[in-house]
Amino acid sequence: MTPKGRSMNVNTAAEREVLICGASIAGPALAYWLHRSGWAVTVVEKAGALRAGGYPIDIRGTATEVVRRMGILPRLRDAHIDSRRCAFRNADGSEVASLTPRAVAGGVEGQELEVRRGDLAAILYALVRDDVEFLFGDSIDTLVESGQGVDVTFHSGQRRTFDLVIGADGMHSRTRESLFGPEEQFHRYLGYCFAIFTMPNTFGLSHEVVVWNTPGKAAALYAVGDDDELHAFLNFHQPEPPFDALRNPDAQRDLVAATFAGAGWEVPGMVNAMRDADDLFFDTAGQIRMPHWSSGRVALVGDAAYAPSFLTGQGSSLALAGAYMLANALATNRDHTAAFAAYEHGMREFVAMNQALVDTGAATLFPTTARALEQRNTRLRSLVTMPSATARPAHSALALPEFAPMP
Repeated sequence: MTPKGRSMNVNTAAEREVLICGASIAGPALAYWLHRSGWAVTVVEKAGALRAGGYPIDIRGTATEVVRRMGILPRLRDAHIDSRRCAFRNADGSEVASLTPRAVAGGVEGQELEVRRGDLAAILYALVRDDVEFLFGDSIDTLVESGQGVDVTFHSGQRRTFDLVIGADGMHSRTRESLFGPEEQFHRYLGYCFAIFTMPNTFGLSHEVVVWNTPGKAAALYAVGDDDELHAFLNFHQPEPPFDALRNPDAQRDLVAATFAGAGWEVPGMVNAMRDADDLFFDTAGQIRMPHWSSGRVALVGDAAYAPSFLTGQGSSLALAGAYMLANALATNRDHTAAFAAYEHGMREFVAMNQALVDTGAATLFPTTARALEQRNTRLRSLVTMPSATARPAHSALALPEFAPMP
């Protein structure tokens, strides 16, 4: 889409312009709500096109109400993966327990969704693409706040001024780094590294997850349907984050291969598939914890502000809820300082509850000692006879206000 012009004068309410950095989940969701309340929205995304694929993600609790209000709940239900079985295996491949996924993660059937990340991103993009300007293949080089707004220089060389800039560019947000400083001061490392990639489904798996564990190591094969492709997952305990590997794909592969050397079950074949995978994603399990999510005319949303980690399963749900709350605060408060304060006040407790899930059981799926693994297996066996059907309170702890029209 062609970039719009921008006067350096203060605009009317209908002409206020916002730049959102990131076109994954939080960015397009925020774009929808801001456009609805009268903002002119531009989204910049460093990737050259919308990113397809990705590991399945969950939409639970409050986030389900957000997508209902957006009118996309029927499409997401059509895209729902409907996993039917989650099987856990011992080191030798023998089965520990086989349960429904909701018995493991907590939840009530029919009240949460699981979709491919790329499917959610595509549905959000389709919802806003005709009303929002997207700049793919570009990124922000510099942000300078002035009396009129935020002067932005893009990597492409173009310069524009916006009333507000919102960073929705993920856990390793460059927007956050440019404004608040290095990620290390906000990153809470949770002691795990993981690798995700796709590999051929030569196991006949369908609508199911199979998880293998030894102390400090886990491997999972995830069949989202009857496809010929599986999502593979290798997770391991690492006391200190391997900073060198984070910047070197070859070192990542070597680290994973060395960690899982000698492992049983199907792990050797998974490691070989990882070596050849062209979609390997390697990262640490961690959270972003910040005292404030805004500075001046720039704010953060989703993982950029409060990544909860994959161990909670709540990253996409927090992104959707946060986008709604931020847009509603901006629609309710003409002054951006008051709006950002209202956004933080409304979201802070909800974020804290969901981030705390890693301390109250989520990480126990990946025990680091033999004793903890046996205790975990005992709990799993008990769930076979007494399955859980209760949603975790944190998932629905935020009551959404009615969306306010722009003053």
